[in-house]
Amino acid sequence: YCQGALVLGKSLRNHKTSRQLVVMITSQVTSRMRDVLSNIFDEVVEVDILDSADSVHLSLMKRPELGITFTKFQCWTLTQYTKCVYMDADTIVLCNIDELFDRDEFSAAPDSGWPDCFNSGVFVFRPSVETFHKLLHFAEVHGSFDGGDQGLLNSFFSNWATADISKHLPFIYNLSISSVYTYKPAFLQFGSEAKVVHFLGTPKPWNCKYNPQTRWIVEDESLSGQEHLSYLVLWWEIY
Repeated sequence: YCQGALVLGKSLRNHKTSRQLVVMITSQVTSRMRDVLSNIFDEVVEVDILDSADSVHLSLMKRPELGITFTKFQCWTLTQYTKCVYMDADTIVLCNIDELFDRDEFSAAPDSGWPDCFNSGVFVFRPSVETFHKLLHFAEVHGSFDGGDQGLLNSFFSNWATADISKHLPFIYNLSISSVYTYKPAFLQFGSEAKVVHFLGTPKPWNCKYNPQTRWIVEDESLSGQEHLSYLVLWWEIY
């Protein structure tokens, strides 16, 4: 995911963000990669790994690595900032998105699989140690319905679906790559307006093969759709 964070940071720089860029890493990240990240990000912050320990729920999701995504809750401890936009490392921006700072906590885009839930890959929040500890306590008491951070955050911010429409980010701020081919008519109509692409699921861009001579992805059975491939190519061109 370090490669993903690197490309995300470069895409934000390429589109002239005026905001400070912070990347959160774990202790396993090598000193060489830290140096590379520090060339892109204003701050490289090491955080502790938290594990939800919901092995049953995680196995249902077929994504056991989601357990450590509770580490993402550490972003609420970045209290040197008054407001932040969190972005997963498997996202890239297609244009400047600084306008997201006009939104308030907790603003997020709907999840394509269950739109009454938000997708936790992109969200606006206000750092607060109090909120951080409330999240940890909530996790201990209630767990997460999907074993990962998205389930817990949706339960914690449970009124997102009904309370304030201004906190519903348009889907173009978190366009999941799966939506490109599961709802192609909508993509053909609105896809050109996309601002953030989210490489949900597999394969991740850094696991794909890129041919620099043809400037195209080496296709296999796991890849389909010209639009999907064009976003993967864009990722590699930034990388």
